[in-house]
Amino acid sequence: MGLILVVTTALVMLATFNWRWRLGALGLQYLGVFLLVAQVWAVPLAAVKLLAGFMAAMVLAIGRANSRAEFDVRRWPAEWAFRLLAAALVFMTVASLAPRMLAVVPEMGATQAWAGLLLAGIGLLNLSFSTRTLPVLVSLLSLLAGFEVLYAVVEESTLVAGLLALVNLGIALAGSYLLDAEAPEAG
Repeated sequence: MGLILVVTTALVMLATFNWRWRLGALGLQYLGVFLLVAQVWAVPLAAVKLLAGFMAAMVLAIGRANSRAEFDVRRWPAEWAFRLLAAALVFMTVASLAPRMLAVVPEMGATQAWAGLLLAGIGLLNLSFSTRTLPVLVSLLSLLAGFEVLYAVVEESTLVAGLLALVNLGIALAGSYLLDAEAPEAG
């Protein structure tokens, strides 16, 4: 369930240009990360990722709602097709890397390997397509969520979970400030 939720939300964030859809998908993505991390960590410790992710999505939503800049720009259907084709390349890359990762880290499950690599790959892909502040922030948080899924299998540490939650909230707070400072697009 967590893998399906993570893949679906990552593709929604890649394909949509509406800020409400992106931030909603980001919140749901952290629910998927929680489900994947809860398989290897205690539920209260995994809940830290869920709460930090929801808080980061809410901070960005509040920052975007208070921003004066216009973000939603109409795009050509060819751009959607190109983004989804690039996502297919990420899927093929993950299909070749996931079995190798399972061989290197035997305690990792296939769902964690696939989900972590897909989140990191699609987050990096979305980051490379973005020039505006909000998509860059959502991409960074998605990339970090992929790392968190992979790292959760290797290390169960309360301190690391807290520090990663602090990094998520720091990105969201700094991003909220940058959203407010962003100038409207000309023409």
